[in-house]
Amino acid sequence: MVSKSNDNKDFHFILEVFTYLVHFRKNGFCFSRTFRSIALGQILSLCLCGTGVSSQLLSNRGVNAPAAQSFTNYFLLCFVYCIALSCKSGEQGLLAVMRKRGFHYFLLALIDVEANYMIVSAYQFTNLTSIQLLDCSTIPMVLLLSWLFLSVRYLISHIIGVCICLIGIACLIWADILDGKGTIGGNNRLVGDMLCLGGSLLYSIANVSEEFLVKQHSRVEYLGMVGLFGSLISGIQLAILEHKNLAQLDWNATTISCFILFATSMFAFYSLVTVVLEKTSALMFNLSILTADFYSLLFGLFLFKDTFHYLYFVSFVVVVTGSIIYSVRETQRRDPNEPRRVCPCLFICCCCCDCCFEEAESTEGSVEVSI
Repeated sequence: MVSKSNDNKDFHFILEVFTYLVHFRKNGFCFSRTFRSIALGQILSLCLCGTGVSSQLLSNRGVNAPAAQSFTNYFLLCFVYCIALSCKSGEQGLLAVMRKRGFHYFLLALIDVEANYMIVSAYQFTNLTSIQLLDCSTIPMVLLLSWLFLSVRYLISHIIGVCICLIGIACLIWADILDGKGTIGGNNRLVGDMLCLGGSLLYSIANVSEEFLVKQHSRVEYLGMVGLFGSLISGIQLAILEHKNLAQLDWNATTISCFILFATSMFAFYSLVTVVLEKTSALMFNLSILTADFYSLLFGLFLFKDTFHYLYFVSFVVVVTGSIIYSVRETQRRDPNEPRRVCPCLFICCCCCDCCFEEAESTEGSVEVSI
């Protein structure tokens, strides 16, 4: 009799757990989506780490050619995805896309090229710590732009996840300060800081625009068009600013290998970014790549004899935790015709509290925007 009673209790307990998990799933939680988002983010971070390591190796050899490095990436994107796009017919073909949306892609490619160039140029004027701090401004900018132009509604869990990720980056920067890395250097920090802020703003505009275009059209179309116009813009910039530097370079096997590593890493990065933006959002993408600094530090231990601080590991764990918290719940979409209200408590535009908006649809996988 006692055994039967215990069996009933166990059955009811299992049923309650199952009911809770089903309820949690219906409210937006999905283990597979969360795992996929985190895994893709770490692959992106490794690709970004490859670009950083190759750039550092080139810098150590006296090579200063950011436009040339960018050109190799855009050329690969153009070569691969423009060929794929030209194989399509009708409204999705290369000529039709250029006729309808070519100017939009040209502007986006211009923003992307100059954002890359401004961030790289900032290293000549300011120090690493300032760049790390100011580069994080991309996250709140993306959050604001997504809310304004993509009608995204963020939940409290998303805001908490973002804050935790920023705390993780603060741990990494503090570790650099304690070790004395990145605090020295820069002959004009004001110019460097302005370049970094400008690059972060352009990055945020490019990320949000990319999310919209990828979800409205296709990954192949976006990558092909940005590769085409990006290679033209960076090629012109290269011919004007860096042709003398490239002519004086010692094109040995090491230098060529570094350029190839940068190009392939950046090509993989751009290709995978579109997958992340198609499945999640621009903000999730920016949170995911915060761990790239941790991987760069690991490579730096072996390649550049950097010292390891325990706060680096703490930073990695905190950033991943924040990314998980952010991806646990799907973002939602506000009705574009519904007015944005001002939160009476904070006196700022509110994008997360339940009192402002009615129940909205999920933004994961698709975005509808009126332009």
